[in-house]
Order: sequence, then C-alpha cells, then structure tokens
Amino acid sequence: MRTVDVVRTYLELKSPGELRGASFSNPDARVERRNPCPVPVYRRLYKDVGEDWYWHSRLEWSDAAPAEHLAKPSIGVWELKVGNGSAGYFELGKHDDGSVEIVYFGLTPAFIGQGLGGPLLTQATREAWAMGANRVWLHTCTLDSERALPNYRARGFREFKTERLEVDIDGKAVVAERIL
Repeated sequence: MRTVDVVRTYLELKSPGELRGASFSNPDARVERRNPCPVPVYRRLYKDVGEDWYWHSRLEWSDAAPAEHLAKPSIGVWELKVGNGSAGYFELGKHDDGSVEIVYFGLTPAFIGQGLGGPLLTQATREAWAMGANRVWLHTCTLDSERALPNYRARGFREFKTERLEVDIDGKAVVAERIL
C-alpha cells in the first residue's frame, strides 16, 4: 500500500455564455442518452472509464444501489459512441440548489488523445444547462488524467475551490482518503 498526496480542484461555469464549445471532428462520434440506463451498462461505463484513474466508490455499491440511483429524475447518463464502440460517458446530477454537477466524465483508454474530450465536455455542459442549471460544476484531482484539468479550463470552467487529500492506494484500489 502507498499513500499519495492529492489535490482536488472544483471548477464551474456560471452562465451558458461562458462555455467555449468544441465540436466532434469524427463523423462517427455521437452522444446517446441512456434513459433509463441499464445497471450493467452503468457499471461497464464506470469501470471502463474510471479504472485507470482510481474511481472506486461506485464499484462498492450493492446490486440494488445503482438501480435506485439511476431511477432518480435528477440523474442522467449519456454515452459517447464512435462507430460501434463505447468511447466514454458522462453522468449529470441536479442538486437542490439548482446547480448541475458533471458527476462523472471521461473517455475509455482506447479513445484518449483522439480529440473527443472537448466535444464530449461541451455536450455534457449543454445537457446540464438543458436540465435547468443555474450553475454547472465538476471536480477533478491529480489522480485523474493530466488532460482533464486543461480540457475543463479550455471549455471555460473556472476554479472556485481546491483541497488537499491523503489517499491510500492498494494496487488499483483506493482504500482510504483523508482531507488535509
């Protein structure tokens, strides 16, 4: 086991006009809403996108928890398809304060570096505003891809908070985290 110092960065857009959008250059790329999102598809997306970045919390959910979560009207899941392949996804969650969080966002390893992240983030942000957001926000950390933070900034997201954590990692699993 190893302990890693991590910085978590929170970013936001306060109005739709702040978004600096990007378009898909690949004509085979399309974003599909998974409504309802079948639990096996949700688990696959979460694992395929997040495994290399130490995403762990949803892997610990019981079998009933994802179905209950996905049934909430405040939750939405969209999948990026390129041709017949699954290239990534995003999950949005509307909060009681009227904000919409991009809860999860990312690409599968085979599709990183192909110019898909900016357009997918643009779509996620537009879908968040379409949900009636008064603000769109997300967070990333230094365990995520080094491309994440630059992509968020390039789309116009601005930092509003950072925090330091100590994270215990055993192999590919996060076993504990502490805010410093």
